[in-house]
Amino acid sequence: MRSYGQLCSVARALDVVGDRWTLLIVREVLTRGPARFTELQKGLPGMAPNLLAQRLRTLQEQGVLEHGATPPATGGRYRLTDRGRDLEGIVRELMKWGAPTVPAAPADAAFQMHWLSLPAQYLLRDGDPDEDAVALRFGDLDDGFDVTAVHGSIRVSPCRPDVTPAATVTGPGPVLVGLLQGAIPVLRATSLGVVVAGDQAALRRVLPRP
Repeated sequence: MRSYGQLCSVARALDVVGDRWTLLIVREVLTRGPARFTELQKGLPGMAPNLLAQRLRTLQEQGVLEHGATPPATGGRYRLTDRGRDLEGIVRELMKWGAPTVPAAPADAAFQMHWLSLPAQYLLRDGDPDEDAVALRFGDLDDGFDVTAVHGSIRVSPCRPDVTPAATVTGPGPVLVGLLQGAIPVLRATSLGVVVAGDQAALRRVLPRP
């Protein structure tokens, strides 16, 4: 691990998480929960496997990640320690700070649906808290997340096979970002390639309202 060699908490924090890819590894574990090496590799396109292994070792040494079996599943998974979970606020602030730059991303920028699960936690609201609970799915079991609106609150989680969503939402990343932000209405989003399979009213229930 390279160090800035400065007696400063900002520099010391960057000694741990300032290397390229490191905070994106944290993002992956925040969005997926405990994850296998292959799952992390899939969510980090462009990162060499040997570099991922190196970064994971460093994060374990620094007390950010731990590795082991996560019951009831078997096999080793990487999960955040308590100290690692404290990075969620930092990732959230970076997400907010970077949001205005998303429309200017290169046309060939990679996109995976589960990357939207963190923004969804902070952008979506239950607009009809008196209605029965409803679940939506963005993407699919392979790459996506579930949103449940219940009694005025929003729950975002990795896709669960035992959940039957009222609607499934797929489409181009930039349009979905605008949809979640409330910048693109549902009707416009569908004309731009978003597909809502199921109850559109359930989707409108959780989207930001003017």
